[in-house]
Amino acid sequence: MTGMGGVIAVVLMGMDARGAAATQIAAPADELETVLITSRREERTSAGAIGLDLDIKETPQSISVVSSEQMELFGRDDINDALRLATGINVEAWETNRTNYMARGFEIKNTQIDGVGLPNDWGIVTGAVDSFGYEKLEVIRGANGLLTGVGNSSGTINFVRKRPTNDRRGSVELTGGSYDFKRLEADYSTPLTESGSWAARAVVAVEDRDSYVRGLANDRQFFYGVVDGQIGDRATLTAGYSFQAADTDGNMWGALTFGNADGTQAEFPRSASTSQDWTYWNTRQHTAFVEGTYALVGDWQLKLSYNYRNNSEDDQLFFAYSSTGLDPQTGEGLAGWPGKYRGNGFSHLGDLTLSGRYTAFGREHEALLGVSQSSSTAALDFFEPDPLAAAWGPLPPLPFPANVVPEPDWADAAPYSVINQRLKRLYGATRLALTDRLKAVVGFNFAEYHRDGVQSAPFDQTESEFSPYGGLTFDITGSLLAYASYSDIYQPQDQYDIDEVYLDPSKGVNYEVGLKAEWLERRLLTTLALFRAEQNGLATYAGLNANGNYYYEGVDVESQGFEVEVVGRPHPLVDVTFGFTSLQLEDPRGEDIYEWVPRRTVNLSVSTRLPGDTPLSLGLNGRWQSDTANVDGYNGITVRQESYLTLNAFARWELTPNATLRANVNNLTDEKYIGSMYQIGYYAAPRNYSVSIGYRF
Repeated sequence: MTGMGGVIAVVLMGMDARGAAATQIAAPADELETVLITSRREERTSAGAIGLDLDIKETPQSISVVSSEQMELFGRDDINDALRLATGINVEAWETNRTNYMARGFEIKNTQIDGVGLPNDWGIVTGAVDSFGYEKLEVIRGANGLLTGVGNSSGTINFVRKRPTNDRRGSVELTGGSYDFKRLEADYSTPLTESGSWAARAVVAVEDRDSYVRGLANDRQFFYGVVDGQIGDRATLTAGYSFQAADTDGNMWGALTFGNADGTQAEFPRSASTSQDWTYWNTRQHTAFVEGTYALVGDWQLKLSYNYRNNSEDDQLFFAYSSTGLDPQTGEGLAGWPGKYRGNGFSHLGDLTLSGRYTAFGREHEALLGVSQSSSTAALDFFEPDPLAAAWGPLPPLPFPANVVPEPDWADAAPYSVINQRLKRLYGATRLALTDRLKAVVGFNFAEYHRDGVQSAPFDQTESEFSPYGGLTFDITGSLLAYASYSDIYQPQDQYDIDEVYLDPSKGVNYEVGLKAEWLERRLLTTLALFRAEQNGLATYAGLNANGNYYYEGVDVESQGFEVEVVGRPHPLVDVTFGFTSLQLEDPRGEDIYEWVPRRTVNLSVSTRLPGDTPLSLGLNGRWQSDTANVDGYNGITVRQESYLTLNAFARWELTPNATLRANVNNLTDEKYIGSMYQIGYYAAPRNYSVSIGYRF
């Protein structure tokens, strides 16, 4: 079973698989050695939404899944491209090396890895993160405070790592394509013991590509290794490590200036860039994790995990901006700003949970209780450029070549900022079977958040917050379920006010009601969700202060709308994902706010295998969004982006039972559009191609 239909089927069977593992605990040790670890390696149900092992239909929030097969078929080699397949997600690639993810009008600032919450400052993802190490991506839309302790009403992305399989298997794939794109990836899993109680898996990807953007080139190396196994009759242990090195030359810092001084909008070739040939942005990412479980008496399990991250960067940058807007006749008006930085950050997260089932009032219920602590330190050094360098001066009209501005002389490194953060959490949730058809989920999260360090000035803050969560599900019929949920919002903010002091946390409430229905013998799942969020004091760009830095004000924002999603296998040979999102964003006066957020988006992915013996599969993916606009933060000129549709396609031919040939076409209609209006970015890629040959063994 393959495709989204396979994922849905596994999800719907997941609760039974977990229950089977639990009932085997009292069995003899020779049975446990295979049964327990085998069950743990199966694709599990989503614990991402509230921490409990519920299938997607029974979770009182909206959840979408992007499977590894979808990523493979549509050639989505990094997380940015993979998330473009998900319903309701806007991937805002506003710079060649920095991206924000959005849902329901707000930035996704929190992620999970295997269900463990990892807050992400600013919500910015630096560099392209390789997707090959993940089995699937779960997108939980709506408030996420119960998941990570802090959060807003956007959602949470749960990255589910690949784990060892119960049999020996492997794959290798070689890809070549437009802009001198080359990629090699390999994945191998094998049992380490004859019984299969211990196994290991290794994943490697190497990639090199130029770009349609003038002078831009990227190369990336990724490695991930994991070992898991069983200790005695009741305990399991998993340990893994990953490393990614990503080097970029000719990257942009900021993006293009589209606003003319007379209010009209400039247009450039898609290859236009402000970078110079001495610019680069190199990143290194190390992650490691250890996870242990112990099966207690009955259906209870103790789980202890530790996650470590180390991210470093070394970059030499050039920023081009206009404080007046461009001259519509000559194109002049740009000025330069060089920068050189070196940064390093570490984070540690420990999480202990107790979960299981209990009986009360003649019914079986589920519960989870957890405690966690995370800490991080991020330090950034700055190399002062020569203040008399030509890089500070006026620039030629776009598009200009990569050698018009010589590299400035740089002073020695000096501390720029140090930020220390700590988050302590106590959380719990229970699912109560009130009747055979009515279930309630209630939970709480107590978080203590602390940060200190030096930015523009020393700071030291400690805050705490208690957040409740509640949800109801009701089985109207065996295949139709209604749900409702409520959650508090609590999100510390990284933006400054006009005096360069951190804004207070954003707080509020999030509501969601919906219907979920299964069709065609549970092969197809449909979801209709209505949502409303009230976020108070949300950081909103307000201008430039006396030092020339961005500053923000806290604004009360209301988001409301609805989503429709259809996912699964309507026919044995067809997999489909369809999503539609419509939303409103208003300020306290009832006026539209954040116009850079598309108010309506549609995504559709269809893949099919031709009937009969023809070994050919075809697929089409499309995304449409409504028009957007934003104001250039330096000159106050509004830039607009009309609605647009992008289409991508693949064709895969099975050369032999083990070998495949796949062709991908991206931006099939060669649509020209600005890739993001969040920070007003640059043009997205024109039509491009790739061809892959793979072998599985």
